[in-house]
Amino acid sequence: MHEKFVLVNGAAMTMEHVVRVARFMERVKISRKCMKKMKLSREYVEMLLREKRVVYGLTTGFGKFSDTYISPEDAKRMQLNLIRSHACGIGKPLSVEAVRATMLLRINALSLGYSGIRPEVVQLLAEMLNAGVTPVIPEQGSLGASGDLAPLAHLSLVLVGEGEAYYLNERLPGSEAMAKAGIQPIALEAKEGLALINGTQVMTGIGALACFDAINLSRWADCAAALTAEALRGIRDAFDPLTHAIRPHLGQGQSAENIRRLTLGSQLMTSQGQMRVQDAYSIRCAPQVHGASRDALRYIREKLEIEMNAATDNPLIFAAEDRVISGGNFHGQPIALAMDHLSICAAELANISERRTERLVNPHLNEQLPPFLAKDGGVQSGFMIAQYTAAAAVSENKSLAHPASVDSIPSSGNQEDHVSMGTIAARKASQIVRSAYSVLAIELMCAAQAADFRGPELLGKGTKWIYDRCREQVSFVDEDRVLSNDIRIVADWMRNTDVSEELASVTPIK
Repeated sequence: MHEKFVLVNGAAMTMEHVVRVARFMERVKISRKCMKKMKLSREYVEMLLREKRVVYGLTTGFGKFSDTYISPEDAKRMQLNLIRSHACGIGKPLSVEAVRATMLLRINALSLGYSGIRPEVVQLLAEMLNAGVTPVIPEQGSLGASGDLAPLAHLSLVLVGEGEAYYLNERLPGSEAMAKAGIQPIALEAKEGLALINGTQVMTGIGALACFDAINLSRWADCAAALTAEALRGIRDAFDPLTHAIRPHLGQGQSAENIRRLTLGSQLMTSQGQMRVQDAYSIRCAPQVHGASRDALRYIREKLEIEMNAATDNPLIFAAEDRVISGGNFHGQPIALAMDHLSICAAELANISERRTERLVNPHLNEQLPPFLAKDGGVQSGFMIAQYTAAAAVSENKSLAHPASVDSIPSSGNQEDHVSMGTIAARKASQIVRSAYSVLAIELMCAAQAADFRGPELLGKGTKWIYDRCREQVSFVDEDRVLSNDIRIVADWMRNTDVSEELASVTPIK
């Protein structure tokens, strides 16, 4: 069993921790070590203020105003003005789980003790997260360079009793949401406004959730491909370990092994030359295509988990070294590139899935299955238009997969002359992953329908389990019906089911 809370210590945050807090509402607790580090960092900041040293964001303005001196008397007012002026996001709100992920990661980054913020401000963020006070953050407005300035400013407004927040499924003024949760807003001190909004936690939070879902999607892709291969009387030789051992990409080998295990005992799979010599690429090359996405997802996860445990503020406070350094750790380029890669990974899993769906429904390609898998073709259309939907989704994914990171627009009087667009990349990746689940759901439904025509009792041990679970969600399409709800039900089931964990007792997959 998991512990009853996620311990924030600044160094050990994982994607699973993010999912537990963001999606499953687990509580958080900040370690004593981190509270001490933040306290020491804050004491150093207060010493700098007393000595009136020139420090960016502490005794100077921001961005292009970095050469403007700010007196200690104006420092507090400047922090509130910073939050208000930067809260200019547009568009629909980010999901509650995306904002909760952002809050958790902001707490973790600040807990490292390099931001000069008071521990009580960070503790307040944790109290909000634990109480279910979720700031309303418009999804558009971040360039992903000086951190996620606009979205994090909207988050920070609620800490000072402004802005808007969700509480108990109700959208309320920030002050009202805090009052109902029994939480007292706080007044910001010098440096704290900047500490709250300088970071990459919005793009990283969205990206962590999307990557977690994409890893699960990659396993489901193998499951769907295995069931489709059986329905189309696929050739098992293509998944033989001899082939994959001499091209030893890890993901390719895992995917091939998964399909072999899932189809073990199948009476539908064929041998080379039994019915034909080769299958189409969408069947035969599934391990190579799926595996490439799997390998990329490992890289993406690594980049995300490094970022989750990084200090992304500016300036950074090194109290022990008596130094304050203005650097560029807020720049989102590492995550921007990873998120663009994630978009491509998920889009490709959907692309090849749609091609397998086409083979299942096309009477010229589906090995004598009924046209469009309709029981009474002509009177019924079966899955004809479901394939249209999959095709439309993958086409839209291709447009969304155009990399955001190759764009840059100078800002702040050309001081910030290269930006990452990492948050746009993360949002697009998240959208593609969700769409890909629907495309895979369509394939799985078609493959299950085809299995009913072939005889489910002929399936392999693993694919029979997949078929049975799918049939628990939606029934055989005996008569034409609205399939939109079925697609949503299956997609949601897949997204919320760790298929490797569920299948473990039947046949382990990776």
